[in-house]
Amino acid sequence: MSTNITMKTSEAYSHFNRLEWSSLAKPERVALSSEEISKLQGIDQVISSDEVADIYFPLSQFLFLQMTHSMNLHHDMNVFFERSTKKVPFVIGIAGSVSVGKSTTARLIQALISQWPTKPKVDLVTTDGFLLPNAKLEERQLMKRKGFPESYDIERLIQFLLSLKSGAEKMEVPVYSHLTYDRIPNKSQVIESPDVVIVEGINVLQVNKKNKNIPEVFVSDFFDFSIYVDADENNIKQWYIDRFKILRNTAFHDPSSYFHRYRNLSDNEAVEFATDVWNTVNKINLEKNIKPTKYRANLILNKGIGHRVTDILIKKL
Repeated sequence: MSTNITMKTSEAYSHFNRLEWSSLAKPERVALSSEEISKLQGIDQVISSDEVADIYFPLSQFLFLQMTHSMNLHHDMNVFFERSTKKVPFVIGIAGSVSVGKSTTARLIQALISQWPTKPKVDLVTTDGFLLPNAKLEERQLMKRKGFPESYDIERLIQFLLSLKSGAEKMEVPVYSHLTYDRIPNKSQVIESPDVVIVEGINVLQVNKKNKNIPEVFVSDFFDFSIYVDADENNIKQWYIDRFKILRNTAFHDPSSYFHRYRNLSDNEAVEFATDVWNTVNKINLEKNIKPTKYRANLILNKGIGHRVTDILIKKL
């Protein structure tokens, strides 16, 4: 039965291979220099200029159409209800597994959106900042469940999105440090009068199914458009291991790093440790909580070897 459901779900999407998708790009392209692309890519990813041109330029142009439609609808509704409201930003959600490249995708989209004809103000918010502080996670015995739904301050995230969609002019969100592996005390990211907000995180399309009789508000309810970044699980696992090995030779050598103790692991020890973390934490979270949300997204980016996008699925309107 689950196979039939998956087939029916996938049929709700239009499929484009890489060549078909790249051919949709319109002439009025914006340019990102090699230096700009280099700054946007992750430590374990190399994003080529043709990847930006073939995949992310048409995606940016498609998102511009989505935002224009959303703004026109918002205006027409205000006219119909004879009311005026504050500026409400267009909100894009980006979901996917650990190490699949969500952050790089989000940064590329942010850079391209900022060059739209309207020159919008674009803010990028990661849900890492809404992880409960380590002290709270340890108190609740959740350190080994970090990244699972119960490790987030979902109420605070919902409140932020509610304020955002209510037209609040200035908001603050917590800031997370991947170096210390914890929320940074007394530090906030200020979001002020944005035109577009990108919300990136593994949990942004998840829903709480604990009690189906109680109506709830979900993070994705506030999205105008959502993207799921996908790849074969074996590839994601390898990317996670590769990133761990890179960090072992770089960030882990900083004494303030939470993972400083792992800086001297041999290659074999690093692979063994990262594989164990993947199998006991990330794999479980991916299969139980993240991947089931894939078909809730408006658009799915499928990646292959080298983080290159192979095809795109767009939910039929």
